[in-house]
Amino acid sequence: MAGSLYTARVRSYMRTNAVPFVELKAGSEEFVQRMVPQIGRWIIPVIQTPSGKIIQDGADIIDHLEAAGYSKWPIYRQAPPLRVIAHLFELFGSHGLLRPAMHYRWNFDAVNLPFLRHAFRDVLPSGLPREAEDMVFEQASGRMRQAAVAFGVNPDTFALVEEQYRAFLQLFEEHLRDSPFILGGHPTIADYGMIGAMHAHLGRDPAPLHLMQTTAPSVFRWVERMTMPETFIDESYAKADELLFSPDALPASLLALMRFIAADYLPEITAHVGHANAWIATQPAAELDAAYADKAQAKNMGLAPFAWHGAQIATVVLPYRFYLLQRLQDAFDALEATDREAVTVLFTETGLGSLFELRCTRRLERLDNREVWGMASSAA
Repeated sequence: MAGSLYTARVRSYMRTNAVPFVELKAGSEEFVQRMVPQIGRWIIPVIQTPSGKIIQDGADIIDHLEAAGYSKWPIYRQAPPLRVIAHLFELFGSHGLLRPAMHYRWNFDAVNLPFLRHAFRDVLPSGLPREAEDMVFEQASGRMRQAAVAFGVNPDTFALVEEQYRAFLQLFEEHLRDSPFILGGHPTIADYGMIGAMHAHLGRDPAPLHLMQTTAPSVFRWVERMTMPETFIDESYAKADELLFSPDALPASLLALMRFIAADYLPEITAHVGHANAWIATQPAAELDAAYADKAQAKNMGLAPFAWHGAQIATVVLPYRFYLLQRLQDAFDALEATDREAVTVLFTETGLGSLFELRCTRRLERLDNREVWGMASSAA
């Protein structure tokens, strides 16, 4: 689906790394009749490799293609603290930006609606009469509007969501004026994590696209760079040479973005981990183990309340966030002791130090294209 956030990050990786692919819409007969039965549910994105292997989930797909040698540049930078920072942006981009993404898509009907009606044809069977298309769109968009509320978007928070997104956009604009990508001269998993929301919703739907183009043109150019096979680097960048930042000389603009993430997203993921641990504590161990053995999809665990920029909101707890959080923590845990200390200092100075201790009592794993509860984690 052209308008899918999670599809966008996979498509971005494929385009920027010249991975040959054919994209089929999610409403196609091929997808509905062949892919959905094999995956076990309707979900996107999904890829099928030339050998017939099926992989679902943006992070898993990118990891598969990276392991297959498609990356033009190392997307998982080894030098600390860049790899940990990259996973921070992967987490924030995939979930921390859901609030503005959903708000700017579904609460600007006067501008967006004609475009969205057309975009959602990607999930419909071909050849439907216009009346049937309109009816299905109303049903699908109704579910998406409900999802927006579950992410904390409601009339009481509209102004605050817009205020915080504009603040983020200006910080991102400031950073990208001097750097073509988030961590320097080439894209990493930080960029592929961020591009989903920043392209599919915020850089493509008419209302937020206009906002981005008129207030953050450097961000818009980054979106363009992340969605084309050529690597276009403007001469105004000081000879990026495809090198990433030195860990010892991180730009102030990157640290400012990290501080924004601490203020904007840390309260939410903290509340979600606490909520998840309370939920896990109420579940019989045998049932959690059985869910793992049966490869059952992790459950929606309800809403978690927290304070967000002075407002009290509650958002839906999505276990997949813990999978991405664990990727950050695993990158941190793999560092040598002296490097962990340096990264801890950096994350503490930017208000993010608690991320390394913020762990579910059970690990969330990906197995056979599903989220499953795994073994008890070190947090137990």
